[in-house]
Amino acid sequence: MPAKPMPETTPEGSAPTADEKGPPAEGTTTATTATTARTAALTGGSVPAEAVAPLIRGIAVLRELTEANGTLSLSGLERATGLARSTVDRITATLARMGYVRFDGRDVHLSPRLMELGNAYLSALRLPALLSPHADALADELDESVSLAVADQDGIRFIHQATRRRAMSLSFRIGDLLPAERTAPGPLFATEWTAADWQRWRDRRVADPRDLSFTAVPPRTQEPGARDDDTFARRTEEASANGWSLDDQLIEPGLVAISVPVRAPRADGRITSADGRIPGADGRIANVDGRIASVASVVSHTSRHTAHHLRTTLLPRLRSTVEAMERELRHTPPPEPGPPPSDLALWTGASKQQLGRGFIESLARGLTVLTAFGEGRQELTLTEVARATGLARATARRALITYEHLGLVAPAGRTFTLTPRVLSLGFPPLSRTSLPEIAQPHLADLTSRIHESTSLAVLSDSGEEIQYTARVTTARVMSVNITVGTRLPAYPTALGRVLLADAAAGTNPNPGDEGVLASVRSQGYALVDEELEEGLRSIAVPIRDRSGRVVAALNTALHASRRTPRECVTDLLPELTATATRIQTDFHTAARFTRVPTS
Repeated sequence: MPAKPMPETTPEGSAPTADEKGPPAEGTTTATTATTARTAALTGGSVPAEAVAPLIRGIAVLRELTEANGTLSLSGLERATGLARSTVDRITATLARMGYVRFDGRDVHLSPRLMELGNAYLSALRLPALLSPHADALADELDESVSLAVADQDGIRFIHQATRRRAMSLSFRIGDLLPAERTAPGPLFATEWTAADWQRWRDRRVADPRDLSFTAVPPRTQEPGARDDDTFARRTEEASANGWSLDDQLIEPGLVAISVPVRAPRADGRITSADGRIPGADGRIANVDGRIASVASVVSHTSRHTAHHLRTTLLPRLRSTVEAMERELRHTPPPEPGPPPSDLALWTGASKQQLGRGFIESLARGLTVLTAFGEGRQELTLTEVARATGLARATARRALITYEHLGLVAPAGRTFTLTPRVLSLGFPPLSRTSLPEIAQPHLADLTSRIHESTSLAVLSDSGEEIQYTARVTTARVMSVNITVGTRLPAYPTALGRVLLADAAAGTNPNPGDEGVLASVRSQGYALVDEELEEGLRSIAVPIRDRSGRVVAALNTALHASRRTPRECVTDLLPELTATATRIQTDFHTAARFTRVPTS
């Protein structure tokens, strides 16, 4: 979490009155206090004079929502952040306007679009795109979970997870932060720590002895002592000598892991070996200062592998995969810069004019700065950030100063880069979302507009049935009675025809109906009139993944007396199509670096 939010300003510049400051935070949890203390230590505590106060407060709200697994009430946010209720209302209204949160009564939920901030970091980093296929292949081969992590100060943060679906499976998510000393990757990253890094680690251990600020791991049952510090130092020395590290039930009983570093190419283009050395011209191994780009880990349970068995059996295969990863890093050319965001400054200005004081323009502008980074745009100058976002240099500069203070941006000479801490802005809880969860609020909005029940469905493995995965009903005396999980024959339904129309040639279970399905493909929707049941009329449109493949369908079904087939096309189809576009936008954002289940 960020340091204690700065004093409130009105509207975005002057000091507040006593009434605007609000009461002190009541009911603040011990974990929140520990997290705040930890972040204050990392940021140096004092806030730069040119930092943007509304941006700091907005980041605080996003982090509290993240720590609460994506949902908090407005009053809960007020207590957790210590901000005045009016400030919380304005911040959440601004975030909702940006599509980063949504309201459900008095509750605030993180929305998938917020993941574009984490996506900016991950795409700029390039490691997930280059290394995750190798991690996924290893997970399939070993039938064990495989993860990729990067260093984040004195912790480690996951950037990729290839998990196995078991009754007892790994629960860590992309973006989760773990204390270095309780993990297998931690000692490997610690081999590159400076004296200042070690001191920061010791200070954090004093401020948060039970690891309460690391909400992804169980708290320590007792405070660590000097012996624990010595143990981590010894593990770091062993990791430096061996080129690998082991976690033997440090996080919780039964959990074991083994890790090997993935090293970045040197300036001469060569990759160091897993133990930080490279072969010389004479074939001998010479020590070099190869930097660790990431750490790959195989994670298991003692019911499947002991720590000793991980080392003797799985370590060679892990090392082989790491070598393939390093070859990928060495031989893949840098990408061409992708298109930066456009007209963001104009959008925020227009939103301010429309919503007035309820929209905090400096918060919205500050958040758009993070989206300036991306594939081919890992390091940007101040001028490049301003050009990409359309913001004035002074505005972009203040946002970057604020992010540097919060540890979200790191300066490097004249350029700036995003840090792994950007993933703390909603990515962990949102990385486990499913397509039905993404679609549900959009279905609710659609139903409220057209006053008809709406549904999402997928095709069964056999291709002969559809299964409903999300549904919102309307309050009518006579309505379609279908629940989530219901299965129906595919072809007689509009949902099924949309899904079948995209099926590969030769796999259609109703080849005699190809003419009808070809028409569905060309027109982009299916209308079924009383074929499944007398009096039931339905119209459906496709939901496509990032590759353009149809993975689900969206429909509305109604009694034939309420609208003619033509009215279904003229009145309902535009609403369905617009909703499908919104669902796809969220779906594509969420699925860029995570696997989003479709059911």
